[in-house]
Amino acid sequence: MARAMFEYTKTVLSKVSFDSTLFCKELQKALQRLLPYEIEELKIYIKSLILQNPELDQCLILLKP
Repeated sequence: MARAMFEYTKTVLSKVSFDSTLFCKELQKALQRLLPYEIEELKIYIKSLILQNPELDQCLILLKP
């Protein structure tokens, strides 16, 4: 079940990647829902999204410990 939440989160983040404010809000929600090892995987995924949408890099501050 947890894996389904991770995949759902990736889908939502990719769909809202056009708007950095909305992306940051969804990222905050994801960080509350996901397990620690899934957050590490999510960081990798987000870095690939940022390569496609550089304006999303402002949301990286949320990923800092």
